[in-house]
Amino acid sequence: VHAQQDEEECVLSQGIMCICCSCDEQRKELVKKRSQKIMLAKKRKVAANEMTSGTVVSATSKSDNVKTEGDDFGLDYVMVNSDNGGKKRQRPAAAAAYSLQSSASQQYCQAITSTSQSSDHEQSIKLNKMTTACRTILECIGEDPNREGLLKTPERWAKALLFMTRGYSLSPEKVLNNAIFTEDSHKEIVVVKNIDIHSMCEHHMVPFTGQIHVGYIPNGKIIGLSKIARIAEVYSRRLQVQERLTRQIVDAIVEHVEPLGVGVVVECSHFCMVMRGVQKVGAKTVTSCVRGCFESNMKTRAEFFNIINGGMSR
Repeated sequence: VHAQQDEEECVLSQGIMCICCSCDEQRKELVKKRSQKIMLAKKRKVAANEMTSGTVVSATSKSDNVKTEGDDFGLDYVMVNSDNGGKKRQRPAAAAAYSLQSSASQQYCQAITSTSQSSDHEQSIKLNKMTTACRTILECIGEDPNREGLLKTPERWAKALLFMTRGYSLSPEKVLNNAIFTEDSHKEIVVVKNIDIHSMCEHHMVPFTGQIHVGYIPNGKIIGLSKIARIAEVYSRRLQVQERLTRQIVDAIVEHVEPLGVGVVVECSHFCMVMRGVQKVGAKTVTSCVRGCFESNMKTRAEFFNIINGGMSR
């Protein structure tokens, strides 16, 4: 059939687009950005077969009132004759063929995502650039990047840095995964404390590590406890300053949970002042940020700080 013959050229066969009728506009945008080669191949094929009319009979139907018409992006649409003599433009032919096999296919609209092959290619380009840069740095500090102990160091360093800054590829929406639940019965403070974090100072690109403590008062919604730690991971796994990190965690909880109040305390040791500069090993930096009733009510704020400092008074 026509759809099967064009399987290699059709973006539907690559799993990078939705087959739902309602996503036609998104399909066009995707094809514009990522299907230049497919478009050229399709046009060459049409020219070679002398299909000057731009229409072919679709194998998805043997009736005379169904045919496919090529669009500007190299994909076929199904043209169906309506009762009043006009023509109606429907889904791409490959999608129509699929719907003949399963009438329930429209219920499973798949998100448009990049292919894993493209992602692997981009990752490879990043690693190559970073590996080359690391070799240059090794040479600049007087090392020989070709000696046995350093042969694989540039690649290891590149992979490690990408891991330590993976927060750039994450977002609160991704890590929450809809783990927000309705709960009207609890109106007291919920505290998750001693959450380990590891981040990197954006001024010297050396680590700072420590713990964060998070407390909030629900307002009809609660968050999965592990998701609080994951939100901290989203923002800590980036080049950061501790003050901004504290505020970003608070703002994310306010945006997604909408609590009556929220407070965050971060306590870290910064290696930029331990390994260099003033070299003060025991120094720690504490930052806090509060919103809602934690900010307006002194008693609520005091209760939160008392809990994270080891007390349980009410």
